[in-house]
Amino acid sequence: MFHIAIVESMHEKAIDIIKKKKNYSYEIIENTHEENLINKLKECDAIALRTAHLTEKIIDQCNNLKIVSRHGVGYDNVDLHALNNRNIPLTITINANAVTVAEHVISMMFCFNKKIHLFDQSVRENEWDKLKIVNKKIITLNSELFKKTILILGFGRIGKELAKRCLAFEMQVLVFDPYVTEKVMQDYSVKKIDLIDEGISSSDYLSIHMPLNDDTKNLININNLKKMKKNAFIINTSRGGIINEIDLNQALNNSMISGAGLDVFDEEPPEHDNPLIKNEKIILTPHSAALTKECWLRMGQETIINIIDFFEKNLDSKCVANKNAIKYYE
Repeated sequence: MFHIAIVESMHEKAIDIIKKKKNYSYEIIENTHEENLINKLKECDAIALRTAHLTEKIIDQCNNLKIVSRHGVGYDNVDLHALNNRNIPLTITINANAVTVAEHVISMMFCFNKKIHLFDQSVRENEWDKLKIVNKKIITLNSELFKKTILILGFGRIGKELAKRCLAFEMQVLVFDPYVTEKVMQDYSVKKIDLIDEGISSSDYLSIHMPLNDDTKNLININNLKKMKKNAFIINTSRGGIINEIDLNQALNNSMISGAGLDVFDEEPPEHDNPLIKNEKIILTPHSAALTKECWLRMGQETIINIIDFFEKNLDSKCVANKNAIKYYE
């Protein structure tokens, strides 16, 4: 009997997968404080993990732990070094959220471009011409995606799905990703650039799809923000910390760029006095880019299936973040 600890609840249909299996039991743990997790996870064989932090202290006390399955693709909330020390694989849901996050980016781009929320407000306030006519002259606040240029940082599954949607609007798509070959990018009809600064000055949009690590921490800072077009927008649905928040606020306040869309922050949730919260040039969402009905189901199911596939020796190695660990079991 394999016991699965589900840290923070997930879609009920994902849990139904476990219920239908004879050799598996489960427990849902909502209290994610470190001491509680140490107590609750001691004897589990597998952990299905959403956003809680799985620290080295917790992992060291998991006597029977054989696999950790992340409900998502990022894993900066997991001490990967501690897992590697014990050859414990960490799986991610590689097929679940790419479309949803790509659509979220597009929706932010439309918020910048079409300003539907502002027009809606003007109609409700009986200000029909407020955003259309000033001093008896027509004004145009909106713009098109057509023929605009987007720079995508990171060309994994989400970056690829975003590129496909941007190309449908006949945008020019530039991509920075040193780990993806030019041949792959040509297959997706996008242009590979070797340096971020090479594309940042000519782009109307910048969308980030990279993991947070030592190389990407503060990757976007005042040095490259000031090279962007003054009418450009930056969107981050990846991880907080890749954009230097102080520099972003400065760039917006000094009209170096026109706006930003943030789904992620250095600290989540951000403190109420974080100046980005009050900056009206920013569209904010609460790390919810992947939270659609469809994606929530897919992520839950894939999280559980990765665990079961591991124990039944059917696990796709592409789902494993630390591939050296999975070799230990092959």
